[in-house]
Amino acid sequence: MSHFQIIRATGIWLLLVIAAIINGVLREDILTPWFGAALALPLSGIFLSIFIFIITYLLVPLIASSQQITYLMVGLLWVAFTLSFEFLFGHYFLGKQWLDITKVFNPSEGNLFILVIFVTIISPRIAAKLRNLI
Repeated sequence: MSHFQIIRATGIWLLLVIAAIINGVLREDILTPWFGAALALPLSGIFLSIFIFIITYLLVPLIASSQQITYLMVGLLWVAFTLSFEFLFGHYFLGKQWLDITKVFNPSEGNLFILVIFVTIISPRIAAKLRNLI
């Protein structure tokens, strides 16, 4: 990946972060009061996955590559950023214990963060394919 592609991919990822924050606010302010926390959490994971794919689909042409590997690398970069943000922000800014942060990976408690990570990895390549970029 070129520096240009990394910068653009990072910019798109920042939009994904904004979408994730809005998704969290919607979960707490709308979904939880309407459906309860047990249903709001998995719904929020599904909605965030959809938002990630839509944003990726709309903005993937900015990556400007005809190589599949570039889109795979973008997905992996986004996951590295996301996991770093989740752990570092959660620990150093929110004061969460490391073990508590890892609970987002437990789907038995209704958290679909694993789905979000999977969608984040595959969205650039799938979106590029659907947009006939590769």
